[in-house]
Amino acid sequence: MRALLPMAAALLMVGCASSTMDAARTGAPNAQLDSRKNADRVAQCIQYGWQDEKVFGVDASGYLETRKAGGFTVYTREAQAFVDVYAQGEGTHVDFYAARQDGVALQRKAAAATCL
Repeated sequence: MRALLPMAAALLMVGCASSTMDAARTGAPNAQLDSRKNADRVAQCIQYGWQDEKVFGVDASGYLETRKAGGFTVYTREAQAFVDVYAQGEGTHVDFYAARQDGVALQRKAAAATCL
């Protein structure tokens, strides 16, 4: 019974993040980035960078999911920022979305850009 509660909470968070991301995707991304690296390397690098507690403190979170449409999504708690990473030609395209355009969002975008 105790194991069910954390699992249910995690599923609820994923559901909320998913609807937030779907709503954001109806608009234009805040930034679009391209790389010559392959998509899985770029996505893993972004996830790792967003988990850096020295940069993001207690808000250091980075979750990686495979997208049904292909590619990957890396997102933070409550999807305050996320990227869609997918193969494009011989490289990778990254769409960056942020709920707020503040200093933390700029740091997340910069961390993503270092992976290109």
